[in-house]
Amino acid sequence: QVQLVESGGGLVQAGGSLRLSCADSGRTFSSYAMGWFRQAPGKDREFVARISRSGGSTWPADSVKGRFTISRENIKNTVYLQMNSLRPEDTAVYYCAADTSTYGSRRPDDMVYWGKGTLVTVSS
Repeated sequence: QVQLVESGGGLVQAGGSLRLSCADSGRTFSSYAMGWFRQAPGKDREFVARISRSGGSTWPADSVKGRFTISRENIKNTVYLQMNSLRPEDTAVYYCAADTSTYGSRRPDDMVYWGKGTLVTVSS
C-alpha cells in the first residue's frame, strides 16, 4: 500500500523558493513513477513534473521548465519538488501522485495513488 504525505508548502514572495517533499510510508516506493500536480482555485488539476522509477529521467511541464526540479531518493521513499523563481500564478495546492508505469504520466487519470496536497501561496 502506498500512502503519500506532502510537506513544505507555505507563503513565499514572488521570486522566492520552496522545496516540497512527498514521503511514502510503504515499502514499494521504487516500484512507482512519481508526479507532481497542482490545482489552483476554480481550475483543473494540472501536471507539473514527473520522474521515472529510478529517478534517471524527469519531465517538467513547459510552464515550470527552468524553474522547478523534480527529484527522488528511493532509499528515503521520498520525492521532491524544488521550486525557484516562484510567481503568483504558481499559487495552488500541490499534490504528489504515484503510477505504475516506468516513466510516469502527465495525465491525472493515470495516477493510482494521491497525497492530500500542500498549499503554496506566492505573493506579489
